[in-house]
Amino acid sequence: MSEKLYLTQSGHKKLKEELNHLRDVVRVEVAEKIKDARDLGDVLENTVYDSTLDQQAYVEGRISEIESTLANSEIISDKDIMLDVVGIGNVVVVESDGHVDEFTIVGSAEADPMKRLISNESPVGKSLVGAKKNQLVEVKTPIFTVVYKIIDIK
Repeated sequence: MSEKLYLTQSGHKKLKEELNHLRDVVRVEVAEKIKDARDLGDVLENTVYDSTLDQQAYVEGRISEIESTLANSEIISDKDIMLDVVGIGNVVVVESDGHVDEFTIVGSAEADPMKRLISNESPVGKSLVGAKKNQLVEVKTPIFTVVYKIIDIK
């Protein structure tokens, strides 16, 4: 991963907490499960052992992914967040066809559309970043096109 990722302070904190939990708690639990599964006998036909090794691979992969994200990220400080133009860290209130919606613009590493955390690299995020209050913004996605009016930037 060589391109710079953006994280809000909150997103950075959550990733650090997840990393510490994986290293200090989950990794130890999985190692204990592997030991217990070995104690059950023949590891060649031991599905508990196999599934525990799969779990270990997932945990180690996630640790590596988080370490890489943290190493290649730029933290957007709360003091760097502007309220006159949409950028990473802003909560944006938009209106389209009488429907009001609210998005938080975040870097791709902490995006979660179900929680209204929209990546700055997504079609919606790209369209909103740089917009100002009361501006009309056209968002084109592979599925739909919508025009949003920026109601507020928080």
